[in-house]
Amino acid sequence: MKIREVKIGTVKIGGDNPIMVQSMAATRTQDREATLKQINSIWEAGAGLVRVAIDNKDDVEALKWLRERTEANLVVDLQENYLLAEKVAPFVQKFRYNPGHLHHLQKKKTIEEKVEWLVNIAKEHDCAIRIGVNCGSVAPAFLEKYGDKDEAIIQSAVYHVELMDKFGFENFCVSIKDSDPEEVIKLNKRFFQLRSDIPLHLGVTEAGMPPAGVIKTRQAFENLIPDGIGSTVRVSLTLPFDNKAEEIRVGDQIVSDIQAGKFWNEKFQTDGYNIISCPSCSRVENEKFIVLAEKVKELTEKLGEKKMTIAVMGCRVNGPGETDDADLGLWCGPKTVNFKRGEESIGSYTYDEIIPALEEEIKKFN
Repeated sequence: MKIREVKIGTVKIGGDNPIMVQSMAATRTQDREATLKQINSIWEAGAGLVRVAIDNKDDVEALKWLRERTEANLVVDLQENYLLAEKVAPFVQKFRYNPGHLHHLQKKKTIEEKVEWLVNIAKEHDCAIRIGVNCGSVAPAFLEKYGDKDEAIIQSAVYHVELMDKFGFENFCVSIKDSDPEEVIKLNKRFFQLRSDIPLHLGVTEAGMPPAGVIKTRQAFENLIPDGIGSTVRVSLTLPFDNKAEEIRVGDQIVSDIQAGKFWNEKFQTDGYNIISCPSCSRVENEKFIVLAEKVKELTEKLGEKKMTIAVMGCRVNGPGETDDADLGLWCGPKTVNFKRGEESIGSYTYDEIIPALEEEIKKFN
């Protein structure tokens, strides 16, 4: 079955269209001039789409200002507040909702009613939709129903696609992301077997800092794109705020290499420390997050080898859930860093205190 074509502003994905590379602004959306500069730098680097984070009404006002000053195709994440769709839709070409976050608001409404409302907003404003399933925030109802996390993820994605079919909406794509490239490969292949007509947005979420983040991303893309899986891609790297266009250059290079038959065939090795860190984005509440991620890497390089996963998350949206599966997790607030051992909270530390505390926990880890 041929992959459906989806129109997103001035670009199209799926069908016979080339793979589109996209990225996300890292500046605070309300810092209008800085965000405009970054959107345009990403756009000029060749991105087909630039994402910005919107959390509140002030962000929406900033988005309206940005829309008037850039030609870039814009997309926003609705994350935990899907009701913002009505506010942002006039100013963007696409919005993304997370099936795992729809239960937070308007609890008396069914998921089907909420999705129908989103679809009607998209139809009214000629927006595309991304159904963005994230392995760190799987819909609780599906986890309860299926027990197995992988099955819950797949069935959640399929259910939301079926809702799109029911409401007669075709201008959408799906993403199924994880920080583990092996999971990304397995889950996307499984979904593609069930719905090969739907364009897939590929990415290894929280891939981390180069070069490890690039290796993880290549591993996933090299095992999916040759099979016709993937219509648009995002390379999610932890980078300085002024270098987000690098994600476009890396993404273009990976896609170009795969299409030319040039494969690294390099598998990310997790025999030692596996540092998961989210891409710097406009939801980050303290720019020290980037420095902290680098310090964590430096710390592990000086300590003895241990097979363990450390997650460094930059905001309250990804932080709590995305650190649950790590051996040690840090998620960053405006002034303090929340420190976790798996799902258990160790405490809250200042940015100056956290590295010594982390070193102590690493040394105790068996």
